[in-house]
Formats: sequence, C-alpha cells, structure tokens
Amino acid sequence: MALDNAPLGKSSEYPDQYDPSLLFPVSRDQNRHRIGLDDGRWPWFGEDMWQAWELSWLRAGGVPAVAWAEIRFPAASPAIIESKSLKLYLNSLNQLVFSSPDQVAGVIARDLSSACGATVDVRMLSVDEAAPAIGRPDGFELIDDEPLDDVIYSYAPGSLVAGEEQVSESLCSHLLKSNCPVTGQPDWATLFIRYTGPKIDRAGLLRYIVSFRQEQDFHEHCVETVFTDIMARCRPESLMVCARYTRRGGLDINPWRSTSAEDGPGPRLVRQ
Repeated sequence: MALDNAPLGKSSEYPDQYDPSLLFPVSRDQNRHRIGLDDGRWPWFGEDMWQAWELSWLRAGGVPAVAWAEIRFPAASPAIIESKSLKLYLNSLNQLVFSSPDQVAGVIARDLSSACGATVDVRMLSVDEAAPAIGRPDGFELIDDEPLDDVIYSYAPGSLVAGEEQVSESLCSHLLKSNCPVTGQPDWATLFIRYTGPKIDRAGLLRYIVSFRQEQDFHEHCVETVFTDIMARCRPESLMVCARYTRRGGLDINPWRSTSAEDGPGPRLVRQ
C-alpha cells in the first residue's frame, strides 16, 4: 500500500467503535531491496517490540480498565504496522466490553497478526507492574564522548571501519536521531551494538550514528540498515543491533536484529 493512504501526518477522528480496518500495513520489501536483501533470506533473528502505554477498555458493568502492553512483531513478518494507525486502532477498543485482560490481548494479537501477515505476541501488564526505567544497561560502554573532527549529518556508511584486533564489545549511543518519512518529525533513540569480531573504530561508529540525523526512515528500517552496514563493512562473527526509541502518541518502538536468537531489546530506558 502507498503511504499516501496512511493516516500518519493527517488529521484523524478518533474512533469510538471497534475497528480493526484502521490498521495500516507497510511492506518491508522496499527497504530490504534498498539495502541489498533481494532473495527473501534475512541475515538475522529479531523482532519489533512495541510498548503501548495508552490502552483502555470497559469491564462488565461499564467501568473502564487500563493497562499497558508489550507487542512483539517478528522481523520475518511481510509488513510493519504504521504507528498512527495502531494508535487509532487501540483507541477503538476504549468503549468495548471485555471480560478480562487476556481477552483484550487475544483480540489485539489476532487483529495485528492478520494485518502484518505473521503471528504477533501481545502481553498485557498492569500499570502497577511497570518495570523501572534505567539510563543504560550494565556492560554497555557509551561512545558519545569519542572525539570527532569531521561530524557528518548525511548518511555515511563509509565511516564504519574495523581493524585487525579481535574483540567482544557492547557499545551504546544515545545520539541516534532520524526523521519520520511521512511527517518529518524527529525520532530519538538509544542504539545498542554488541559484537564479536574485528575491533570497530569507535569514532567512526559515532560519526556513522550521527550521520542518520537528517535521514527519513521508519525505526525498523534504520535498525536493519545499521545491522547490514556493520555486517558488510566490519564483518563481525556475531552482531546484535537494537534501538530503543522514545515514545510518541503513547507508543514506543524497539526493533532488534541479531545473528543470535537469544538477544532482545533489554530494559526500558529513562527516555521511554
């Protein structure tokens, strides 16, 4: 579907009746062709983990209930879901009566799975159970103070270089910024990179991350671009790339891609 038909960037009436047709899928194919993945075989495991913070429905008798949810889209799904359409869809549940949070999760999982073309996992959590936010997970080294002589604000994959020394490192930057390809609004994220292989030049890596500052792309596409660029230019034996984006419209998106099925997005951060 063309993004011209998406609700993102347009004035929208918020629904007061349940409507799964509000969900707007966006094919992953175009971006994957752009980064050279044309054969349908992706060099990663991964998922897009969304956190939905504005979730409500009616209990029997009409009293509202609230919760938050973790929504996990597999990276192998044919489509992602445009974020504003998901917000509108979740709001369409506000006046619907459910018998339990599990029933809510089941309906959301069914509708999202149908829209994106793969099985989506939904976990409901009480607002009293939210995990405390942290600034940075233990073990990740921050590279944001690496000295840079030539900052670049346009996409610069050539900044990625690696030496001969073999290392295992976990690196972090709070400076990832890109822009929504539809509205131009800024998207802010903390980027995590864990790898084993030739030592990546940290100043070059920071220059590369900053070079996304004027790029227009979806969160999921940015993470896949970073993953494929590092794999192509630095040739690590193993690699995990995860971005935890800040919240917009009650939703934050946290894609991760890895050579291992055991990796994941980690804990919620302060900016989320």
